[in-house]
Amino acid sequence: MEEIIVYFAVKYKGDWESIYQAISKKERVDMDEVKKTVASLKTKWVTIISKDYPNSLKQIPKPPFVLFYKGNFDLLFQKSIAVIGSRNATKYGISACEKIVKDLVETEYCIVSGLAKGIDSCSHRTALKYFGKTIAVLGYGLNFKDEALQKEIIEKGLVISEYPEDVLPHKKHFLFRNRLISGLSSGVVVIEAKYKSGTMNTVAHGLEQNKEIFCVPNRINEQSGCNKLIKEGAKLVESGKDIIEDL
Repeated sequence: MEEIIVYFAVKYKGDWESIYQAISKKERVDMDEVKKTVASLKTKWVTIISKDYPNSLKQIPKPPFVLFYKGNFDLLFQKSIAVIGSRNATKYGISACEKIVKDLVETEYCIVSGLAKGIDSCSHRTALKYFGKTIAVLGYGLNFKDEALQKEIIEKGLVISEYPEDVLPHKKHFLFRNRLISGLSSGVVVIEAKYKSGTMNTVAHGLEQNKEIFCVPNRINEQSGCNKLIKEGAKLVESGKDIIEDL
C-alpha cells in the first residue's frame, strides 16, 4: 500500500486533494507501473502509514500523504522551532534573526524554515554557522533547485517536501506547505513580516495548530505584521532566551 500512495503522489504531483480522492475511491493501478515509478525516484520517502512517519504531522489538518526527503530524517523527531520572516529582509531583521537563532541553537533546538530568500535563508545559515541542526520545508520538488544552501542543509540537516522530485514552484504550494513548517515546530518565531504575506499565512496555520507565536518588535508606522501580532497577544521577544523560557 505504501508504494501505491507514493505512486499517487507522483502521478498527481503532490496535490493533496487528488491523492485523497484516488485513495478514497480506490483508483485502480497497474502494479508494474507503480513499482517502476517508485524505483525511479532519487529521493527517500516516508508515507502517512509508515511506522516512522512523524506524529507531529499527523496532528495537523491534511497531513501530507508522502514526505520526500534528503538528509538526516531523525531531525523530524527532535525539539524544533520555526523561525520565519520576510523575503525582503532588512538589516535589522537579519541582525535579530542571527541573534535569536544562535540562542536557540545553543539550547539544541532544531531550526525549521522554508529556504526562501531573506529571513528563512538567514535562519538556516545561522543554524549551520553555529553547528546547529535545521530543516528546510520546500514548496516544490527536491530536484528543482541545486543551490549551495540546499546542498549544505542536505549534508548537515534535512530537506523535505510533500511534492515529488521535479514539481515546479507555485504560489499555492508555498501557502499549503506552511502548515508543515508550523506543524513540525513547538512554536513559531516571526522576525519581521508585512500584514499580508506568506509569513502571516504560516502564523495562521500555527494558531490553528495551537502553537506559541513569538514576534520581534519592529519600528512603528511600517505596516509591521509583528507589531500587529504582538497587539493581538503574541509574545514580544528580543532574544532566544525569551522564547526558551516559554517552551
